[in-house]
Amino acid sequence: MKQGWAYCFWLVGLLAAESAQAHSFGQVYNLPVPFWLYAWGATAALVASFLISAYFLTGGKAQTSSIQQGIDCPRIAFWIKRLYLLAGLRWAAVLALVLCIVTGLWGTRSLYGNFNMTFFWIVFLLGFAYLTAIVGNWYALINPWRLLSDCIGRFWPGYLQGRRTYPDRLGSWPALAVYAGFIWLELLGGTTPFSLAVWLCAYSLFNFLGIGLFGQRAWLRHVEFFGLFFALIARMAPVDVSQADDGSLSVRLRWPFSGLLDRPAEDFSQLAFILFMLSSTAFDGLHETLNWLRFFWEDLYHALLIDWVGSNPLAAFPAMNKWLVVWQSFWLLAWGFIYFLCYGLFIESSRRLARATQSWRQYALAFAPSLLPIALVYNISHYYTLIETQGVKIVTLASDPFGYGWDLFGTANWLQLTIIPNAATVWHAQVGLILLGHVVSVVIAHKQALSLHGNRSQALLSQLPMLLLMVLFTVAGLWVLSQPVAGGV
Repeated sequence: MKQGWAYCFWLVGLLAAESAQAHSFGQVYNLPVPFWLYAWGATAALVASFLISAYFLTGGKAQTSSIQQGIDCPRIAFWIKRLYLLAGLRWAAVLALVLCIVTGLWGTRSLYGNFNMTFFWIVFLLGFAYLTAIVGNWYALINPWRLLSDCIGRFWPGYLQGRRTYPDRLGSWPALAVYAGFIWLELLGGTTPFSLAVWLCAYSLFNFLGIGLFGQRAWLRHVEFFGLFFALIARMAPVDVSQADDGSLSVRLRWPFSGLLDRPAEDFSQLAFILFMLSSTAFDGLHETLNWLRFFWEDLYHALLIDWVGSNPLAAFPAMNKWLVVWQSFWLLAWGFIYFLCYGLFIESSRRLARATQSWRQYALAFAPSLLPIALVYNISHYYTLIETQGVKIVTLASDPFGYGWDLFGTANWLQLTIIPNAATVWHAQVGLILLGHVVSVVIAHKQALSLHGNRSQALLSQLPMLLLMVLFTVAGLWVLSQPVAGGV
C-alpha cells in the first residue's frame, strides 16, 4: 500500500507541475532557507519601522492634505493630447484584445507558442499592473471595452446611458464575484489559448450587455473588475492621471503611496476586493506547495474520502483528482473570508485599545488602503520571475503570434535560450519586496491613524494590533515562499 501511495503521489506531483505550467509557464523557484532567521529579521525590521514612524510622524488631516496635493503638469497633458498618444494607446489596446482572441481561436494550442497566453497573463495582467503602480491609472483611459462601447454608442442612441439605474446596494460586489471567477480560471481552470479566447469573447459580450443595461459609467466602475483592480493599484503611483467628462486630461505628480491617504475604501465590497487581492495571491503560492497537496492526497484521503473513492490508490486517482478541484476551489474562496475575519478582529482590537469614537465600519474602511502595498508586493514577489523568463518572449511571439512559423518583425528567433533566474537572487528579492511592502503599510496605517485621531498617543495605541497583523502577514508570506512546490517532487 505504501508503494502504491508513493506512486500515486508521484502522479500527483507530475499533474501539479503541469497545472502550474498552465498557470505560470513553469515553476517559480523558491530557495529553501532557515526560515526562522528571516522571520525574526523581518519582525525586527517592522517593529523598528513602527517605532520610527511613531516618533517622527506628526500632524493630522491638514498635513495629510498637504502631502496629497502634488504638482500639476499641464504641459505633459498638453503634449499627450497634441501627439495623439492617448488615441493611439486606446486603439492599440483594442488591437491587443482582438489579437488575443483571434490567436487563441485559430493559432497554435501551445501554451508557450501562442501570443495570447503570454500577452494576457504576463504582459497585461502582471507587467501592466506593475507599470500602473508607477505611471498611474492609464487603464481607465485606454480600457478597450470603453472604446468599443463608445463606438456602439455612436450608432445606438441611449446605449451608454443604460436602461436602468445601477442599484447602489450592490456596490462593487459584482466586480469581486467576477474577479473571484477570473482567479479560479487562472489557477484551477486549466486555461489554454483557445479557452482564454472564448473567455475573452464571453467577458466582452458580458460587458457590452451590462453597459447597455446599466450604463457605461456605473458598469465600468462597479462590475468591470479590471477597472477596479488597476484603479486600486494606481493609488500607490507617484503619477495621478485622469480624464474629465469633457475630455480634458489631468496629470499630477505626487509623493509615492500618498494616494492611499486620499480616501478610505468606499464600502465593504471594495474592502473585500482589496483583501481578495491579498488572499488570492497568498493562496496561489500555498496551493502548489508539497505540504498542502500531501495533506489532501494522504491525510484528507484517509480521514474522509477513502470510503467514497475506494482504498486502491491508483483506482481512486481520477475521482481524487476531481475532488482536488473542489477542495482547491473551496479554499480559494475561504481564504478570502479568513483574511476578512482576521482583518476585522484586529481592527476591532485597534478601535477598543485606542478607545476610538469611530465605528468599526469607519475604522475598517479607513485602514483598508494600507493593505494595498502588501497586495502589490505579494503579487510581484510571487510572479516577477515570470516576466523575466516568459514575459520577455513577447518580443519573439510578436513576430509569430499564431505559431505558424512567421517572422513579421524579424524577431522570431530572438531570446531562444531558456532563462533560469538565480535562486538566491530570487529568494532575497522576494524577502526584500515583502518586507518593503509591509514597512510602507505600517507607515501608511500610522499616518491614517493620526489623521483619524489627531492625537499621537491614541494613534500609537490603535496601531499596536495593526503592527501585530503586519507581522503575521509578513511571516505567513515568507513561510509560503519558503515552502517547496509540488512540481519539485
